[in-house]
Parts: sequence; structure tokens; C-alpha cells
Amino acid sequence: MFLPLFGLLVVITIACFVIGRSRSIALAGVNYASMHSRPGYHGWWLALMTAGPAFIVLIVWSIAAPRIVRSMLLSRFQEQISGFSNAQIDGFWRDLQALATGGTPGIRDTLRQDAAVAFASLWNTSNMAMIAVMAAAGIAGFLYAWSAISPAFRARHSVEKLVKFLLAASATIAILTTIGIVLSLITESMRFFSMVSPIDFLFGLTWTPQQMAFRADQVGGNAAFGFIPLLTGTLLITFIAMIVAAPLGIMAAVYLSDYATPQIRAVGKPVLEILAGIPTVVYGFFAALTVAPFIRVTGSSLGLDVASESALAAGVVMGIMIVPFVSSLSDDVINAVPQSLRDGSMGLGATKSETIRKVVLPAALPGIVSALVLAISRAIGETMIVVMAAGLAANLTLNPLEAVTTVTVQIGTLLTGDQEFDSPKTLAAFGLGLVLFVITLSLNLVALRVVKKYREQYD
Repeated sequence: MFLPLFGLLVVITIACFVIGRSRSIALAGVNYASMHSRPGYHGWWLALMTAGPAFIVLIVWSIAAPRIVRSMLLSRFQEQISGFSNAQIDGFWRDLQALATGGTPGIRDTLRQDAAVAFASLWNTSNMAMIAVMAAAGIAGFLYAWSAISPAFRARHSVEKLVKFLLAASATIAILTTIGIVLSLITESMRFFSMVSPIDFLFGLTWTPQQMAFRADQVGGNAAFGFIPLLTGTLLITFIAMIVAAPLGIMAAVYLSDYATPQIRAVGKPVLEILAGIPTVVYGFFAALTVAPFIRVTGSSLGLDVASESALAAGVVMGIMIVPFVSSLSDDVINAVPQSLRDGSMGLGATKSETIRKVVLPAALPGIVSALVLAISRAIGETMIVVMAAGLAANLTLNPLEAVTTVTVQIGTLLTGDQEFDSPKTLAAFGLGLVLFVITLSLNLVALRVVKKYREQYD
């Protein structure tokens, strides 16, 4: 329902722009000098005032309606589902939605069929009410904006105020989203740390949450939530990836910016950046089917014991994946170095390579550091390559030839399937997420200090 209505609002916006522009021209006649604002601003005024309120109604209703409909429906069938657990209620809700939309539910019974009929009725009523409110808001905005259009109307000022409001709202949403993410991580992590000691989590050397019983009828072992093996695996794979990506990316950037001809640069840079558009699961296939067997065979021929899934295979392929991040950003930064610095260095007798090493790269260092930090963050957050090439074993080792796992892989593993958020086994994912957030934030703070130091030196 959202997409058709959004498309209709786009059409209405275009139509109102044309209508508002035409009306302002008709009112001004041949005397354009009497108009305070250009006709285009009058068109945008009518378009924004018509589609804006309707779009706000659409967004708010789309967010609030599912929650309200669910609350009303569960209240209607409160007696029938009074003995359900939270997981069973969620399953019940999914089943009746599937029945209402013609899908295949997990369970089909009389209760769910009756609830599906009630859900379809409530949902249709909600959609009709939303359309009615959107139409009323749009018509009211159109009439108000239409009556305001005149040669003396300060349409440009009004449009700029609306745009400024939209920009401020976008910034506010971004900030609130960040705050919401942090608060949700902290809240759920505190629940986890109330069950598991933070000391055991942060300094534990064993990670075996799978041994914990998930339901009361299961028999579990002694689960351990030691974070150190996951941190070690994450840093090991990231280190290998940066050994591959940093020199390749920076040297590719230097070549494209200072040595390549315009013809080679026009072809080479887009081809290199194609690597950034390849899905990570494809890199995972490449790592599992090509790189990992090659490393295993090569290691065996040298008498080394190489696991079928190794940190080296995942790190090498991950490094290849993030080369475009380093090269593209570094290339832009190197090109931004003033040509006068190059000319001055070469005028003093320095060779081209000396100029690059002693003048260009130091001047571009803040941007290169930013590119490397972005690449490190990309490597730390990667999941599919690690799953397919490095495995799921939480081994505490610095041997790149052994299987390891990372923080993000374990977060995905812990949250796979239907889970209840009242068990340390599930809540551990939030603890991992919080620690990972702190690590990446610290990396960014260090990078900002480095950038600030050298920017002051070379600006």
C-alpha cells in the first residue's frame, strides 16, 4: 500500500508544481517585474504544501498502524491466547498475517482463521482511514497554498523555510536514530550483563554459548561467554586484510593519480571500483572454492598444517574486497594536493618518486588515514566471507592457518531463527554489538586525532 500511495504523491507533486507555476504566471500577466518570486518558487510552494502533509500522514500512519492493529487484534482474542508465551504470540501473529494475505501459515486452525478475517477487516479499515486523512490533509494544504499565490507573495522565502525545515528534520532523524541504536544496545546489554559477569565476558578465554539450554525441556552444558577469542579472530582477519588492502590500494591510487595517462585512468579507476559492487557472498564463494583450497594445497606442499577454513583465506579475500575503498578515497585525496607543492619539490631538484614520497603522501596523509579507518571498519563488520572461508570455531589463536570466527559472525549466529530475548545466549549478541561499537568508535576517535594533527601541519 505504501509504494502505490508514494507514487501517487510523486505524480501529485509534479502536477501541483506545474499548476502553481502556471497560476503565478497568469496572475502576473505580462508584468513579471511585479512578482516578488520567480514562477518556479510558486510551483514548489503549491507542490510542497499539497504533498508534504499527505506524505507526513503516510509515514506516521505506516509506522503506527501495524502496532495499533496488532494491539486491537490481540485484545479481541485475549481469552483464547491467554496461555501463550511471547514466542507463541509472535508465531500466532505471523500465521494470521499469512492467512490474511494468502500465504502459508505455520499452523492453520479455527482460531487463526477467525483472527485472520478480523485482521483483514481491521487492516482494510486502517488503509481506508489513512487514505481519507491523507486526502483531507492534501486538500487543506492545496487550498491554503492556492489562496496565498499572488505576485506579491514571498514564495521564495516560504519555500526556503520549508526546505530548511526538511533539512533540520532529516538531521534530527539521523541523530535520533543514532541515539536509539546506542540506547537499545546499552539497554539489552545491561540485561545480558545482569546474567553474565562483565569481567567474565570481557576477559574470558572460552566462547561456547551453544551449550546453554534454550528451553526448559532441554539439557544444556556449561556455557561460556568469553569475548577474547572473538576479538582475537576479528583483529587477526582484519590485520591480514589490511596487509593486503593498504599497500595495494595506496599504490594503485598513486599510480592512477600521478603516473597513469588520462586514457588509462578513465578506464582503470572504474574497473577497480567494480570490486566494491560485487556482493560479499560472491567473495565468500571465491574464498571458499578458490583461495582456501589453494592455501591448503600450498601449505601442505610446504609441510604446514592448514585447516580447510582459515583466517588467512578470509583475510586475503577481504583485503581484495576493500581495495577499492582505500584506492578510490586515497586517489581523490592525492589529487586534491595542490600542484604547486609538486612543482616546488621538482623545481628544487627532487625526482618524481621523491616528490610523491616526501611531499604528496605526507600532505595527503589525513585523507589516507581516513580511507584506512573506513576500510578497517568495513573489514571488522564483514560477515559472509568469514562464515564461508574462516568458519564458526571460536579458537583463541594467532595462527592465520587455523579456523577462527569474528564478532559479527557470532552476532548473526546468535540471532538466527526464532529467539526469545530472555536468555543470555540471545542477549549475548547485544553485548557483542556494544563492545564492537565501542571499538569502532575508538578507532574513529584515533583517526580524527591523527587527521587533525597532520592537517594543521600541511594546510
